[in-house]
Amino acid sequence: MHAMMDRVFNFSPGPAVLPLQVLEQARDEMLSLPSVGMSVLEISHRSPAFDTILEETLQRLRGLLGIGDSHEIVFVQGGASLQFSMVPMNLLRGQAAAADYIITGTWGATGAKEARREGKVHVAWDGAATNHDRLPSDREAFLSDTPAYVHITSNETIQGVQWKHDPDVGPAPLVCDCSSDFLSRPIDVSRYGLVYACAQKNAGVAGVTAVIIRKDLLERSRDDLPTMLDYRTFVKNGSRPNTPPVFAIYILGLVCRWIADHMGGLAGMARHNAAKAKLLYDVLDHSGGFYTGHARPECRSDMNVTFRLPDEAAEKAFLSGATKSGLMDLKGHRSVGGIRASIYNAMPVAGVEALRDFMIDFQRQD
Repeated sequence: MHAMMDRVFNFSPGPAVLPLQVLEQARDEMLSLPSVGMSVLEISHRSPAFDTILEETLQRLRGLLGIGDSHEIVFVQGGASLQFSMVPMNLLRGQAAAADYIITGTWGATGAKEARREGKVHVAWDGAATNHDRLPSDREAFLSDTPAYVHITSNETIQGVQWKHDPDVGPAPLVCDCSSDFLSRPIDVSRYGLVYACAQKNAGVAGVTAVIIRKDLLERSRDDLPTMLDYRTFVKNGSRPNTPPVFAIYILGLVCRWIADHMGGLAGMARHNAAKAKLLYDVLDHSGGFYTGHARPECRSDMNVTFRLPDEAAEKAFLSGATKSGLMDLKGHRSVGGIRASIYNAMPVAGVEALRDFMIDFQRQD
């Protein structure tokens, strides 16, 4: 086990590891927020204390991502799974055009399935034929003539593939499920119509989802939408049409501060994450085929490293040994199998180095 306070290395795909500095500050402020006299778990969502938390979190997000006045940021609940429905409800319902989906894994496919409930969906590309082990080139993604929007999943947690560039979608609004690499690297928000991300992988704890939407797209939301599924409701009420997830927003704010103050902003965060991923991919590439990565090298994720061993018996022994070594939650998703190491923002280099060393030792002993 990790010597510090018997903490193990948590490779879970989410909820995921949090920065130690964030955990420590939350612990220190749990009984009483400074100058407030009560816990963040107790304060009113209409209180001056939460006004400050909410405003600071919004401003930190704008600063990190360089978000201008063209986009609104709102905090909603229901995770990315609810956004699979809210996006087409607001942007596709009543539109004559189809929504185009570039399907690079499980979550993209799930989003397309939900969108079909609201309107026409055109699958511009689907990597199912090779179990979603790669991304398409711009020439392979066949968009419809005038799509209502084009949807991508920036990082597929299950398959371990990640977009490292924005696809060329012409004038169509680009919509991105950014849940599993949100705040892990810079993105040019001005190129997106809408970005959504649940927090519990890179940005905080479960319970809050950030939605960044271009203001002009709010005009597509129809009056027949349920109130709490209309983006305009959250914009109009400052993310407080009902009681928001106060604690989750507080933690998101602390994570934003940690990235800015300790990690060199998103550019520094990206370098940190790429270096961690390289430690593991180097083992895969020099293992002589003992470890086989699922994603093709040019499409590999910096967030979720997915790979197989020679057989299921070896994988079972690997997982057992890893657990005994304090390397937790490495089992791959059933649709891919094998091993999945989720090395999100807060995974320390020491954790990745410990996994790398275990991988090397396990191969030698096999």
